[in-house]
Amino acid sequence: MSNLTYTMRDGYRLPNLLPPQEPERVVLGKYALLHRKFLKENRRVTYTNLLTSGKLNSHLMEAERQATERMERLTVEMAKAQGVTEELKAQDQMKWVGLMNNIRASAEESVLAELIYA
Repeated sequence: MSNLTYTMRDGYRLPNLLPPQEPERVVLGKYALLHRKFLKENRRVTYTNLLTSGKLNSHLMEAERQATERMERLTVEMAKAQGVTEELKAQDQMKWVGLMNNIRASAEESVLAELIYA
C-alpha cells in the first residue's frame, strides 16, 4: 500500500508528487550561480536530475567550495612564481595592484574553464 495522496482535477485523480526537499542553504556564491546557469543552459539532463533528486544545492555548494579553494591556491602560486611579494607592495603599490589583478584574472579564467564550465 502506498502513501500517495491524490487531487481531483477535471475528473482525473492526479498524484501529489513533490521532488525531495533539500535543506535550506545559505545564499549561493558567485561560482555556484555561474555553475547553475551553465548546467541549466548547457547540461539540461544533469541539471534536471540534480534538481529532481534534491541534490542540486549540495552540488552547487561543492562547486563553490572547490572553485574558491582553487582560486586561492592558484593566486598564491602565481604570485610567488612572478615574484609579487609584500616587499613589492610596500615599494610600488600600483605595480603590485596591477600584477595581482592580472594574476587573479588568470586564475579565475582557469577556474571557470576547469570547474565551472566543464
